Amino acid sequence: MAAPTDPRVLVINSGSSSLKFQLLSPADGTVDANGIVERVGQEQGNATITAGGRESTYEGPVPDHKQAMKIVERLFEEVGLSLSDDRIRAVGHRVVQGGARYSEPILIDEQVRWDIHDLGKLAPLHNYAAVDGIDGAQALLPDVPHVAVFDTAFFTALPAAAANYALNRELATQYRVRRYGAHGTSHQYVADAVSAELAAQGHDVSELRQVVLHLGNGASASAVKGGAAVETSMGLTPLEGLVMGTRTGDIDPSIYIHLHRQAGLGAEEIDDILNKRSGMMGMCGMSDFRDITAAVDAGDEAATLAMDVYVHRLRKYLGSYSFVLGGLDVIAFTAGIGENVPMVRERLLSGLEGFGIELDLEANAARGKGMRVISTSNSRVTVMIVPTDEELSIARQSAEVAGALQG
Repeated sequence: MAAPTDPRVLVINSGSSSLKFQLLSPADGTVDANGIVERVGQEQGNATITAGGRESTYEGPVPDHKQAMKIVERLFEEVGLSLSDDRIRAVGHRVVQGGARYSEPILIDEQVRWDIHDLGKLAPLHNYAAVDGIDGAQALLPDVPHVAVFDTAFFTALPAAAANYALNRELATQYRVRRYGAHGTSHQYVADAVSAELAAQGHDVSELRQVVLHLGNGASASAVKGGAAVETSMGLTPLEGLVMGTRTGDIDPSIYIHLHRQAGLGAEEIDDILNKRSGMMGMCGMSDFRDITAAVDAGDEAATLAMDVYVHRLRKYLGSYSFVLGGLDVIAFTAGIGENVPMVRERLLSGLEGFGIELDLEANAARGKGMRVISTSNSRVTVMIVPTDEELSIARQSAEVAGALQG
């Protein structure tokens, strides 16, 4: 347990209409407070905070992220905490898009802030909100270092063959079109945690070949060799790749033109359909896997087909990444679905014994916390559930950049 004088980092995750926050110790992960401000930019918003068994809420207007941060300050005071606490040595901001330039966390100055805003062209729903959150947090904590931690950073060093699309070279260069990936903070955290665990058991992890499956409402896969990412499923945007809660994942690009020509749909409407009205929601009317698995068990045809499509896409990526890596040592499941839905894991890995993957059905079905192995002792490939902790990762990276652990 962290001592009362141990440094703390305030982690801010500014979304297009929300602001999540967590105050924690980067030393051991102790969480002092966490919460969310929702419906930012609307006349009527709401917010909650939980801290040491105490809770407080807010309902009222949240016109922008700067006001959202003022609400956070008020909620802290209501649960007996303060943003002026001198233990807060850094503020870490999750930023979705760092482009090809930002491969490491960095102190936010005017140039960095400008770059984050400029990269909003690649992630308009996320980066502009991140800048607003940075402005709001800096207004309240002007004397504390603010650090940007980029979701794309883990994937900036992808091999050129993986990072580049077969698009006209001049257009790709002019408009910065390449594979950037997303969920990089989670993928790196999980891959590092697996390596550390296996190294502690005496394994050589210098060339460890992992496939990390971050399966939440947004979902992505990565291939990691020796701690470095060599492939990932999300591309220029988070739309590419796996089937997700409301996103299509991989799709024939000509479908966009087909929908425009045949259905008379405009670009904005097609974008909305592909990102918000497709995926599991579009196929079966549900995106919560608790509802989906119950419907599959009840024999619902739409839910069953959606599950089949979801798992089929996962299998394609698992198989292709195994070849990209030249073999496979570990499959790591993380995030809400990856950690908590045994049906997905079982359906994905069943019948793969010929590839050295043997799932322990009893271990897979058991509920548990923390990192755990769910493959049999005979399985050549180790299958693991590894809870992700993006906030702790952001806190630690921010503390290191800001020197927050020194004194």
